[in-house]
Amino acid sequence: MITSAVGTHTVPTGVRLGYGVGSFCTATVNAVPGLLLLYYMTNFLAVPAWLAGVVVTAPKIWDLIINPLVGRWSDRTASRWGPRRPWLLAGACTLPVTFFLVFAGPSLTGVPAAAYVGLCFLAMATAYALFEVPYKTMPGEMTHDYHERTSLLQWRMVFIGAATAISGVLAPVIATSEGENGTLGSYRLMAGMIAVILLAAMLGTFFGTARAPMTGAPEADRGGWREQFAAIKGNRPFLWLTVLACTQMLAVSMMLAAAPYFATYTIGSPKATQTLFAALVGPILLTMPVWVRLARRFDKRGAMILAALLFAGGTAGAMATPLFGAVWAHVMILVVGVGYAGLQLLQFSMLADVIAADAARTGKRRAGVLTGLWTAIENGVSSFGALIFGVILSIGGFIESEPSRPVQQPDSAVTAVLIGQTAVPALIVLASVLMALKYRLTPPVAPVSDASA
Repeated sequence: MITSAVGTHTVPTGVRLGYGVGSFCTATVNAVPGLLLLYYMTNFLAVPAWLAGVVVTAPKIWDLIINPLVGRWSDRTASRWGPRRPWLLAGACTLPVTFFLVFAGPSLTGVPAAAYVGLCFLAMATAYALFEVPYKTMPGEMTHDYHERTSLLQWRMVFIGAATAISGVLAPVIATSEGENGTLGSYRLMAGMIAVILLAAMLGTFFGTARAPMTGAPEADRGGWREQFAAIKGNRPFLWLTVLACTQMLAVSMMLAAAPYFATYTIGSPKATQTLFAALVGPILLTMPVWVRLARRFDKRGAMILAALLFAGGTAGAMATPLFGAVWAHVMILVVGVGYAGLQLLQFSMLADVIAADAARTGKRRAGVLTGLWTAIENGVSSFGALIFGVILSIGGFIESEPSRPVQQPDSAVTAVLIGQTAVPALIVLASVLMALKYRLTPPVAPVSDASA
């Protein structure tokens, strides 16, 4: 990385592209397991729904430990590649392998299958942290400009849209390429192809950010954990942003986990998962310039409130799918997608603002610790989306199965699927609107302490 002058505002186009392509990793790792893993375990490995929810959730708790550690280590890394890029390379060497193993294990069922998937998912979470934490840290260190960070992250979000569309649509297509619902072999094929995409994207970012400017604090924070966390505890913008993002991503993860069930049992076609997902992520590719302008016009808080209301309204509207059919469902999910695009852009832009403001105020480089803690808490909380949905399915009497022995689900289970996909996520996102109303986010002309509840 290149150390730049304090006045530097614009990030070179080549660096924007190099940074943005890394979103193929972040989008894929969030989308594919979030979309398919719970369904894979309950409908292919005969894992009870509640246990499958635990398996999806438990490894994410590990993020609370590993993510801040990786952030701290990257803050203190001194190399000719800069503090972040060595960790990008470490993630590129490990994440594709562990991702493949999650879906490519031995032919096990029930509790043994749950144990295998859980261990592999834990290894994948560790490898993901090596890449993701330093990766999310970098925008706050590339420019001092409040609006330039949003513009930079617009590029990232375009790549996220493309990556999510590719992985979220391609992965279900490959997974269901054999038979109506797919086979264990088709899931293994899907895992192998996605692993190759991950490797190419992660190496692309490692090489593409070689000339990224470094405008953050040059000196790493050498304080102990107690001192660093005490400082974070007093950073009200960071704390409010973390709570806000966690609430929103809990709703998103719940909808992702519910999508295959919604397609299968509400719409009546497992392959509708692909088109629903396309409706969700398509707006990311089309609406980024609009959200950038809205963030400038209404500031980031106002734009985030609008995005959350669109998300909640579309999700609640999808409750009427049994009355109006598949087309209605896709239209409502398209509305959700417009809101989701705004939430994604604004969350990461706000995080970059918090990182830059903290460095300016303290003169210390602890962006990795902030990002690691934020990512760990967000991942940990959002992983409960699958667990909550699994519990809702169990309460509704959902029956786990294997492809060779399909079962007829009771009406109560079908109702549980609808509620878990629509009503509950809508209420969660509306709660985030109330949080955003109390949040104060201003350009850096105002002191950081002005951002408060």
